[in-house]
Amino acid sequence: MTAYSPAEGRQLLDVQSNVGALVVVSSSSVYRDTEGRTLDEAAQNGFPELPEPIAETQPTVAPGDATYSTRKVALEHLLLDKATIPVTVLRPPAIHGPGSIHPREWWFVKRILDGRQAIPLAYEGRSRFHTSSVLNIAELVRVALDRSSTRILNIADPVALSVAEVGSAIARHIGYAGRFVPVTSNTFPAKIGRTPWSVPRPFVLDNSAALALGFVPVTTYPEAVGAICDDLANVGASEGWQARFPILASYPYDLFDYSAEDAFFERPSSAFAV
Repeated sequence: MTAYSPAEGRQLLDVQSNVGALVVVSSSSVYRDTEGRTLDEAAQNGFPELPEPIAETQPTVAPGDATYSTRKVALEHLLLDKATIPVTVLRPPAIHGPGSIHPREWWFVKRILDGRQAIPLAYEGRSRFHTSSVLNIAELVRVALDRSSTRILNIADPVALSVAEVGSAIARHIGYAGRFVPVTSNTFPAKIGRTPWSVPRPFVLDNSAALALGFVPVTTYPEAVGAICDDLANVGASEGWQARFPILASYPYDLFDYSAEDAFFERPSSAFAV
């Protein structure tokens, strides 16, 4: 579950004689478009133009040590080329579940806990970046081990919700009485209302190969997010979220720039575009 590079792949190869099959979590960030653009360099090179949905046959970045995604591809290649037992490689998108050190939901939950009555949503809240529950990933692991073979499978939640729908699911569970404000965003990355799922074009996975294998999703995002919200509400009662969520804290921008949001809301409503 924590294999990130060929180093972990070699550890798995070292023990393969002791197990019947391997299931290894890679990432859907390995996919690239026809111009070679990926999620890793999207802020610098532009967001990739990928098909909707993205199948496992979509080209990937080359293996290497340059980025998170190139290391994941190097891991995949090593295992698929060298393993002598069946290997299933899973490619999830934005993973979610209680206890995560990268809970994207904190973007909404903290604002709600902080009493923000208006929450801006970039790209008018229409962004769709597919999510993947740990419960659904675990179920596909079970199915893959029951039907061991060597293959690559996407694994995502049944529906790729929009950011507005993600926010609404969180708001319903917490009982948020404020409002979401759609913002017309003309740039990437967006300047205001930039959630961790905010993208200018859909990033949606094709689950059909997993479904054909016999996988049946055990939860949806709205069903699963309540436990995450409860977990995060307990965290919100203490200080120091950055230490608890180091991946979120490492984002190259301020996730909670309330002064910029306040300045934005002071503009005339007709100017809700950035």
